Amino acid sequence: MASNDPEPLALSRRYFVDEAGDPNLFNRHKRVIVGRSGCSAFFILGLVDAEQPEALGRELAELRTRMLGDPYFIRVPSMQAASRKTALEFHAKDDLPEVRRAVFDVLVRHPLRFFAVVRDKHAVVSYVRQRNERSADYRYRPNELYDYLVRRLFRDRLHQDAGYDIVFARRGRSDRTRALQEALDQARRNFESKHGILGTAPIQVRAESPYRSAGLQAADYFLWALQRLYERGEERFLRYVWPSVGLVHNIDDT
Repeated sequence: MASNDPEPLALSRRYFVDEAGDPNLFNRHKRVIVGRSGCSAFFILGLVDAEQPEALGRELAELRTRMLGDPYFIRVPSMQAASRKTALEFHAKDDLPEVRRAVFDVLVRHPLRFFAVVRDKHAVVSYVRQRNERSADYRYRPNELYDYLVRRLFRDRLHQDAGYDIVFARRGRSDRTRALQEALDQARRNFESKHGILGTAPIQVRAESPYRSAGLQAADYFLWALQRLYERGEERFLRYVWPSVGLVHNIDDT
């Protein structure tokens, strides 16, 4: 499938944003579930700065076509169209190791730069408890953590270019485009307060399903590699793509 990345603003920088882990801290009984089975210990937000996402999309589509026609993969469940996994899009968690290696090989050949911010969710739990002690009305919302990381990820990335085309991986069914736009606007205001530089270039924000965007599939792969390091201590995947990594900021690593 060819990339369906939307048309960007003229002369814009193109960012593709995805997450690893989840922003959930508590179960429905308000008990902490961070680090337990099914709940990550870290929440990571990352972006890929892609100069030529169309070229990346073409190469990923060609790779998928070759693999789907390869007898070696003929009975692999994730390669079947009905599964809506690798046959539809590259998604590191679902893809076979052989597929992941091939995708990583494609990514490192392209002019991509990856940036990420990381939060230790145990530290977020401590923050929430402190807030609750000060204000009995405060209630943690998972989107609160997501939007905070949007502000941190973009705090110094919205003031140098003629325009910004920012594609977020779609999360659930609700439309959060307005909330994401506000988080980006706040990041820009914070930068102005700190540095005295006002960013005025237009920002175009949209949410897309990853199967429509090669840039989002690339972001997913970088994030998966980073998550394997944080959650499992496995560094070989991140080490392989490290030349394409711009900066990883662990907010809680002091």
